[in-house]
Amino acid sequence: MSFELPAARSVVRNPAQEEMRFWVLEYMPRVQETEFGNLNYTARVTARLAPSTFFVSDTESFKPAISTTEAAEWATRQDAYIRDHDMLLIEGYIGPSSEVRAGAQLYIEKTQANIPAMQQQLFFPPDAAWTPKFTTIYTPGLPAPGKPNDCLIMVDLQAGVTRVLGSDYFGESKMGGLRMWNHHVFERGGLACHAGLKVFPGHQTPSGEEEAALIIGLSGAGKTTTTFRQQLGSMPVQDDFVALMPGGRVFSSENGCFAKTFGLDPNDEPTIYYGTTHPSGWLENVSVDSEGRVDFFDTTHTANGRSTFPLANIPHRDPAGLPQARYLLILNRNDNVVPAGARLTRDQIATYFMLGETRGTSAGGAAEQGKNLRVPGTNPFFFTNDALQGNRQLELLQTKPRLQAFVLNTGRVGGG
Repeated sequence: MSFELPAARSVVRNPAQEEMRFWVLEYMPRVQETEFGNLNYTARVTARLAPSTFFVSDTESFKPAISTTEAAEWATRQDAYIRDHDMLLIEGYIGPSSEVRAGAQLYIEKTQANIPAMQQQLFFPPDAAWTPKFTTIYTPGLPAPGKPNDCLIMVDLQAGVTRVLGSDYFGESKMGGLRMWNHHVFERGGLACHAGLKVFPGHQTPSGEEEAALIIGLSGAGKTTTTFRQQLGSMPVQDDFVALMPGGRVFSSENGCFAKTFGLDPNDEPTIYYGTTHPSGWLENVSVDSEGRVDFFDTTHTANGRSTFPLANIPHRDPAGLPQARYLLILNRNDNVVPAGARLTRDQIATYFMLGETRGTSAGGAAEQGKNLRVPGTNPFFFTNDALQGNRQLELLQTKPRLQAFVLNTGRVGGG
């Protein structure tokens, strides 16, 4: 039986982007129209809140947990809050038509309309057969006193429901669905990789056929930048979370991009710059002065400025009929002796995948910025024991003997 959304004072289902832009300007503080004609919101929260995130479980979950009893108490409090508020409902799919596609929905306060507008750009549109498998219930206006940062993110894998209280950072909406999708893909024999995906055209490959590359890395390691660079005529499919299935089959998850904007330059990253500065793009925590001028290098508020834009606004490879994965690039943004590029043997692939090494950035919050990190699979959103990631990757490697893997240092070799 599908999850029943809590009753609200009113609900607007799947509003248009223009309507949500109007509500952002009408209801939200700290909103500026930029020189590009799009809107920037300066959020109170500047990064995902890992310390505030708990999985609903009464047994060992290998992740920070909240009991079912306490979770039910917070859910009751959130439902009561929603009864007195106007809500927006955004419906769509995670993934295009494929064996791992899943219906998802976001239910959020109307007075925080930038988040549903951004999420709508990342969902694939619903069709007549759409039904929700994952639900994110999001109330930025309702704090969670006593929890870290007075915010709470509760992940109920069994119900397929994520509840977010207090945070106004878009990333919690995005990950509300994708964290569930990790579980969904794993149950179907695959592995959801924290990765970008690009395709090289046949006339540029040794095989003479299209070849796909997975670019794995933690947030801020350079996934989006590497994915959208068009070396050898390569075209991006998407920049975050890809399902890797037996035989090297790959499936995308999102219809848009959630890009990091710090240091964004039209000459260095023209594709991301164009998508970000398009009038239909949405900005979050980007520096904008009183005249609407944007400064992608100003870190006064945070270095974790972000944007969303539809993939339709930029050159990209259609996600239908993708070739099998031929290359796996593991990004390590560091300034030590890690070489610029190193090819891995078959025995090393799963080891380096599980090492998940990089230098932390503002994307993970102040606690991670500048720290040496090791996150298994470079995926902080995996839903259970991380050993299962490594074992599943080993299983999948046995089904794709032609895969080549490399470690790339996206930082600076030797520091300085």
